[in-house]
Amino acid sequence: MSNTPYLFENLRIRKLLIIAVSLIAAIILATPSWAETTATASNAAQEVDQAWWLWPIILLAVTFVMGILAVLGGIGGGVLFVPIISGFFPFHLDFVRGTGLMVALTGALAAGPSLLKMNLASLRLAMPAALIASISAIFGAMIGLAIHTEIVHIALGVVILVICIVMITARKSEYPVFPHADRLSSAMRICGIYQEVSTGETIDWKVHRTPLGLFLFVIIGFAAGMFGLGAGWANVPVLNIVMGAPLKISVATSKFLLSVTDTSAAWIYMNKGCLLPLMVVPSIVGIMLGSFVGVRILKITKPTVVRWIVIGLLAFAGVRTLLKGLGI
Repeated sequence: MSNTPYLFENLRIRKLLIIAVSLIAAIILATPSWAETTATASNAAQEVDQAWWLWPIILLAVTFVMGILAVLGGIGGGVLFVPIISGFFPFHLDFVRGTGLMVALTGALAAGPSLLKMNLASLRLAMPAALIASISAIFGAMIGLAIHTEIVHIALGVVILVICIVMITARKSEYPVFPHADRLSSAMRICGIYQEVSTGETIDWKVHRTPLGLFLFVIIGFAAGMFGLGAGWANVPVLNIVMGAPLKISVATSKFLLSVTDTSAAWIYMNKGCLLPLMVVPSIVGIMLGSFVGVRILKITKPTVVRWIVIGLLAFAGVRTLLKGLGI
C-alpha cells in the first residue's frame, strides 16, 4: 500500500511524456514544409543506398544508449546527440541540429513542472537569463542556418572540444559562500529559500556577479541556437560558479531554462523545415527510454568512470566533426 502513490506518480509522468511526444510529432506533421523535408530525406536515403526504415531503427538504438550515458554522465542528451549523429551519420547538419533541440527540449519539459513544484527551480533566477538566452538563441539559429555547413561543422567541433575542457576543469560548489548579493540581483529580488531533504537544513540562498552571468547567457543562448546542443553543459557552471547559486538550484533552474531557450530556437528550425519526424520521433523515444534505464543503473555504477567515458566519446566526436568540416 505504501508504494501506491509512487506507482501512480510514475504512471502519470509516463503518460505526460507520451502526450508530449505525440504533440511534438503532430506539430511537425502539420508543418507546411513536411512534404519538402520528407522528399529531401528520401533522396538522402537513396544516395546512401539504404532502406528508409533502417535509419529510424538505428537512431532508436543509438539514442537509447545516449539516454543511458547522458544520465550517468550528468549531461543533457542534446550535447551527445548533435556531435555523434552529425559526425557518424549521413544526415544533413540542419536536420541533426533541429532534432538535437527537440531532444533537449523534451527532457526539460518533462522535468520542469516537478522541479518548480519542489521549489528547486527558481523563476526569479531563470526568467532574466531565459529572456536573454532566448533572444540570442533565435539569432544563433538564424545565423547557423544561413552560413555554410562546413563552417558550422568546424565551429561545432571546436565548441564540443571546449565542452570537454569545461567538463574536466569545472569545480562545482554545493553551497557557494560570498559576502553579499550584488545590487542588480537585490533589485530583481533574485534569492530564495529551499529545504535540503538530505540534511534537513533550510538553505537561504542569493546570487552575485549578476551582470557577468547575464552576459554569459547571451553567448550560451547563441551557441544553443546555432548548434542545437541545448545549454545545460554551460547553464550549471554559470549559475553555480559565476553567480553563486547552490548546486541543486543551479541544476533545477538550468532544466527550466532549457525549456524556454530551446523552444525559441526550435521554432526557427521548424519554420525552415529542419524537423524531420523520421529523425525526431525515434530520437526522443530512444533518449527517454534510455534515461529511464540510466536512472536505475545510476544506483549501482560509479558516476566518475562513466563521466570520463562520456568525455572521451565527446572528444572523439568533436575531433571527427572538426575533421569533417575541414574535409579531411
